[in-house]
Amino acid sequence: MSRHDAYREEVMGRANVGDTPERVAYYQELERFDTAALWTVANKIEPWEPRSESVPVVWRYQDLREHVLRSIDLVTPEEAGRRVIYLNNPGRREVAAAVGWLYSGLQVMRPGEAASAHRHSACALRFIMEGRGAYTIVDGHKMTLGANDFVLTPNGTWHEHGVSADGTPCIWQDGLDIPLVNALEAGFYQVHPELRQAVTHPVDDATLTWGNAALLPAGDAWSKPYSPLLKYEWAPTYEALQRHARATEGSPFDGVLMNYINPATGGAVMPTIGASMQMLRPGEHTKAHRQVGSFLYQVAKGSGHSIINGKRYDWSERDIFCVPSWAFHEHVNGSATDDACLFCFHDLPVMRALKLYREEALADNGGHQPIIA
Repeated sequence: MSRHDAYREEVMGRANVGDTPERVAYYQELERFDTAALWTVANKIEPWEPRSESVPVVWRYQDLREHVLRSIDLVTPEEAGRRVIYLNNPGRREVAAAVGWLYSGLQVMRPGEAASAHRHSACALRFIMEGRGAYTIVDGHKMTLGANDFVLTPNGTWHEHGVSADGTPCIWQDGLDIPLVNALEAGFYQVHPELRQAVTHPVDDATLTWGNAALLPAGDAWSKPYSPLLKYEWAPTYEALQRHARATEGSPFDGVLMNYINPATGGAVMPTIGASMQMLRPGEHTKAHRQVGSFLYQVAKGSGHSIINGKRYDWSERDIFCVPSWAFHEHVNGSATDDACLFCFHDLPVMRALKLYREEALADNGGHQPIIA
């Protein structure tokens, strides 16, 4: 604690009560009644600013890929339910979170495999990392998937995944708000009574109907609390970034940043999880800022590094890294000739809905953090 913070706690009404034998005995008496004195925990449970238990981590794809593929020979989807290697933040291991209240894992399936249909209270997404022939079915809508495609499986929807028989082994990142739902003690999970669901719509109909940029289908009302698009393809996403880059200088903190949206409302793709794709131009070095919210990035294209709370974290294509809540962060494209693209999913819809969101730019050193050795 800095001298300034210590002074604030002494003179501005924060708890500053030392132990005495009489006080300790009093606290022990209170425990008998399942109670405690607030001043013994006040500074911990009401900090001056967010203190995330999560720590910044880079999960390097080349370190993990072999282990993810090895699981194919060790366990079947039927045995495991889902063949996934999850990302376990050292500060969040008790809740199996990658950062904050967000879960992430790398799922692998081989050609011809299909996992059973189920639904749950958690919102979920998939971001395809490699392979050919992957598909997802959501409430009867089947979507074919390629590298860097982003697909939704919103809470309460029946969904299942598989790889066509003529495909190749596929790996994708799963992202869910399981830790948040469990913290709220609101989680339900149900397996489809027939284990499979029928495909009741034309294949890729969600994209064909709702994926037409500024055009919405006439007479096709949508009232569900998540995006009807369900699948966001990489090619038009990257094209949109390139086009926008020709018309803007971009954000000083995020480069050319575009949010995936619900085309029916313009809001986030799901009630508790938002997502974005950003482009860092060749050699671009953004300024540092911090936000209330947890962020999980996957490198869709290029290489570079991020500085998070004064420490440098290098990344390359398909690596995943996290930025904890209220951590200063800035990004650097390591190439002088090519752009870099970062996919991100986060919990900002929750923070904004609860009126908890804040953002702050780093004022010192021209907006850049000194790197701590």
